[in-house]
Amino acid sequence: MRYTQKQIDKFNRQKYITELEKISKNLFRMYRDENISADKFVIKFKELKKRLDEKVEIHLHSEYHQQLKDYISRMYGTSCLVEVFEDKTFDDIREIEMSNLNRLQKLKNATSYKKDKHKSQSRNQDWG
Repeated sequence: MRYTQKQIDKFNRQKYITELEKISKNLFRMYRDENISADKFVIKFKELKKRLDEKVEIHLHSEYHQQLKDYISRMYGTSCLVEVFEDKTFDDIREIEMSNLNRLQKLKNATSYKKDKHKSQSRNQDWG
């Protein structure tokens, strides 16, 4: 069976988005864990980023996915690409970055609620 280009693109898109979300979940888990040192964080983050870079890069349509990708590349630049990333620096950014990831999660969840046009229909239904 031969796949169409559209199916292949959709598959690649899903894989890329899944990898982005996997990285964000792992980052949040590492920020929460008090036993993670800066060295362990950098090693794990480099491994996650390497797996993302192996995927075919795609154009992201949703604002959430674009901001998530920007966040990951910004964090990679500030933690893994600097010469010295110490435990003190990691502890200083831990709370800030957890709240940034929380904001991104809120942005994702904002799209899961009903649109206003649908809310008014259910509110004005005739029950009698």
